[in-house]
Amino acid sequence: GTIKEEALNYTPPSSIKNISELQSIDIDIVVFEDQEAEFPYKFIEINDDRYKMPISVLNSLKSILAAKPALKKFKVVKSGKGMDTRYVVIPLE
Repeated sequence: GTIKEEALNYTPPSSIKNISELQSIDIDIVVFEDQEAEFPYKFIEINDDRYKMPISVLNSLKSILAAKPALKKFKVVKSGKGMDTRYVVIPLE
């Protein structure tokens, strides 16, 4: 299309939030992957907002699910910054 058409149809990418900002996360939410980003990442979408899903959270959930296959909800607590960022997954239900 023309520049005008592209501009009118353009939707800016939603801001990327951190999964630790959510109080509770349903285990059955679909995970997407943004391969177009400078650094590809996995994320979930809630109300048109993207929440980054760190690989370490997925690894922790794998261990939790092995012990508690019926897990329905969890939350993530973030500590540290930059390269020292750590995530703790807390099973809720």
